Amino acid sequence: MSHSLITGATGMLGAYLLRDGLRAGDRMAALVRPTRKASAAQRIEKVLALHEVNGYSRTNGHAVVLSGDLSQDDLNLDCSSLDWIAQNCDSVIHNAASLQFHGSDRKGDPWRTNVEGTRRILELCRTAGIRHLHYVSTAYVCGLRSGRVLEDELDCGQEMGNDYERSKLESEAMVRQADGFDSVTIYRPAIIVGDSQTGHTTGYHGFFAVLKLAHTLVSRVELGATSGAQLAALLGLCGNDSKHFVPVDWVSAVMTHIRRNPSMHGRTYHLTAERPTRIVDMAAVIQEAVERYSILANENDPGRLDGEWFADAFRTQMNIYRAYWRDDPHFD
Repeated sequence: MSHSLITGATGMLGAYLLRDGLRAGDRMAALVRPTRKASAAQRIEKVLALHEVNGYSRTNGHAVVLSGDLSQDDLNLDCSSLDWIAQNCDSVIHNAASLQFHGSDRKGDPWRTNVEGTRRILELCRTAGIRHLHYVSTAYVCGLRSGRVLEDELDCGQEMGNDYERSKLESEAMVRQADGFDSVTIYRPAIIVGDSQTGHTTGYHGFFAVLKLAHTLVSRVELGATSGAQLAALLGLCGNDSKHFVPVDWVSAVMTHIRRNPSMHGRTYHLTAERPTRIVDMAAVIQEAVERYSILANENDPGRLDGEWFADAFRTQMNIYRAYWRDDPHFD
């Protein structure tokens, strides 16, 4: 049985894709960039050890770990690794991505990882004769579109909200145009949040960025300054606006199911919520969490600041996400 080669296996979604593949009995290989503190193998060991805490068993199998780097020519793979991939892998799960919203030039992220990294993965597939590609895009390649967005649509001339969306649009277009594959399957998850069973997360973007900022600021303001209604207003949203949040374990389960069923290959899938979350509900959850778990300001502290200070600080810090917090379209 051939292996599936996965990129981004140490990231939030990739760690679940690796776990679920092994748990299903698939042979998995991970292309991992070593760091100054840990080898590629050590990074994967940390990922699987974390899942063991939540019931994963090593008896499900072990991944082959290959040291490589998406930002380097030939992915920084040595000849023996390239030969091994050509002889043992028949599919690639290209999940690695930079979530950086703004890039000052195309030499850095998100362009370096999302566009050039994808280009190098496509070159690897051609060189190694890999016939099946599973590519993780994002529902937000739709940019600032409203209304109904279809899975078979991509570039409709839409305005984009940030460089992350632009880089993923360009990358998905490149994948769709690639030749030499028997199947190309594209997955478009919405905003990925923590595990639906444990709440665990390793990423702090999007929803978590709002929560983290409110948690940081609440110790300096009067109680009530972080009310759910005010948070929604500061994000430029009204209570009837909504966002698509999807738990990481659900996204991985759906992707693994599709990947293991060849009859489902060759399509694009919106991995979005059946019923999106209303902003008023999201803001209420953030308010509850902050007031329950954060250090609150001492009501007798003369240096305590008012809601206006909180609003100014919140707007400044969340400016990078400005185009991100908008009412979602209908992902069909």
